[in-house]
Amino acid sequence: MIFEDLKLQVETIITNTEKSAGERLLNICELLENQIEYYNWVGFYFRNGDKEELHLGPYVGEPTDHTVIPFGKGICGQVAVSNENFVVPDVAAQDNYIACSITVKAEIVIPIFVNGENIGQIDIDSNTPDPFTEADERFLEFVCAQVASILS
Repeated sequence: MIFEDLKLQVETIITNTEKSAGERLLNICELLENQIEYYNWVGFYFRNGDKEELHLGPYVGEPTDHTVIPFGKGICGQVAVSNENFVVPDVAAQDNYIACSITVKAEIVIPIFVNGENIGQIDIDSNTPDPFTEADERFLEFVCAQVASILS
């Protein structure tokens, strides 16, 4: 399975202390976008200090105007409030969806926890309808745990 191979590569990126945390996060985005055919936009959003908003971190894919997302707004903003994974098989069916591109059909957002606190999330858009499985969720939870280890 591709996810098992990618786990080793993610661990290699995370443990490369020659690079900054931001560079390692960007390398993870590049790895996932390059290796998983239906991951068309991969990025990180992080809580902005004590403010109830997310700021865009490293990402790969089409440029986005959504560099700041208020808590509760869109899929990412909802995950910031719920602290739970959010898988959207069809973005057109979501009332509280922030459209980044007309080509996006599905989205998955997984929170990142440091010391039990939701500090951010990985956000993945797909141009393929309903591509995400439970295996994607488990893999991305692994990625988020690895990311948390360099942000704590």
